[in-house]
Amino acid sequence: MSGLEEFLTPEITGLAVAALVMLAVGGIIYSLFQPALSGSKRRDQRVNAVAARPQSENQRKALRDVDRRKRSIQDQLKEFEVRQKAKQDKQQKVSLKVKIEQAGLAWETHHFVIFSIVAGLVFLILGLIFSGNLLIAAAFGFAGTLGFPRWYVSSKRKRRFNAFLDELPNGVDIIVRGVKAGLPLSDCIKVVAREAREPVATEFRKITETQIMGISLAEAVGKLPERVPLAEANFFAIVVAIQQKAGGGLAEALNNLSKVLRGRKAMKRKIKALSAEAKSSAGIIGSLPFFVGGIMYLISPNYILVLFETTAGNIIIAGCLFWMFCGIMVMRAMINFDF
Repeated sequence: MSGLEEFLTPEITGLAVAALVMLAVGGIIYSLFQPALSGSKRRDQRVNAVAARPQSENQRKALRDVDRRKRSIQDQLKEFEVRQKAKQDKQQKVSLKVKIEQAGLAWETHHFVIFSIVAGLVFLILGLIFSGNLLIAAAFGFAGTLGFPRWYVSSKRKRRFNAFLDELPNGVDIIVRGVKAGLPLSDCIKVVAREAREPVATEFRKITETQIMGISLAEAVGKLPERVPLAEANFFAIVVAIQQKAGGGLAEALNNLSKVLRGRKAMKRKIKALSAEAKSSAGIIGSLPFFVGGIMYLISPNYILVLFETTAGNIIIAGCLFWMFCGIMVMRAMINFDF
């Protein structure tokens, strides 16, 4: 025992403890980094990557077809974007004849001229009856000749576009059900031309008539946004054109389009409801000076006629009208939403 104690000196004991600590640390490091050092981790990653690859020629071909279709769709979207910019530039310079056609009026240019002359005469007579002043009557006649006919055409055009937006989702749903039932797209469009309400029926009837003349279905549908310059009509033309050139599930695409159209329609109504209060407030604020001026004229004519009979009063009225016009334009810009 005494010999063992003599052998286990403090120096030997310290070396033994240090060796044990080094072995323990080395074992821990080896257990942690052994997969990476042995290459098993890289082997497992490579095996998983190989397993994830298509194992057959059909799978590789399917992937190539998917990539080719994606590239084709991207090219089509770029082409349609260029066309859309050209159409927007063209639509900003719409002629009067095109506006009449878009309003759904079966008028020629001479019909519009006759309507303008008749409206001008009617406004001239009304101005003479109510004012008795020739200058005021001439102003009424000028507004009736140049202003009222164009306002009438623009109003009819806007009303027809709104009716088209209300009915287009229903027409798209008819096409979706027809395609799911196995009907060709051209036959589905004919069904919409017969069953849908105006003006969708008329526009789809023009598509079928254009196709009868020998034009392809994609080109015939592509002319729809030219007759009805709306984003929704352009969406429909893009979906049909891409399906005709790149293929794919038309029923699913049109079903998604129908949901988008109904969502946009709901959003427009929501915007209209939220802006109704602001529009009514703007109308009240804009009409209030005239209402107060009329009451003041009834209560004390001499007090209010100073503004009309003196030069200073006329300048004040002109300045007030100018600033009222500026305020109304500002309020109009605040409550009008381009959607």
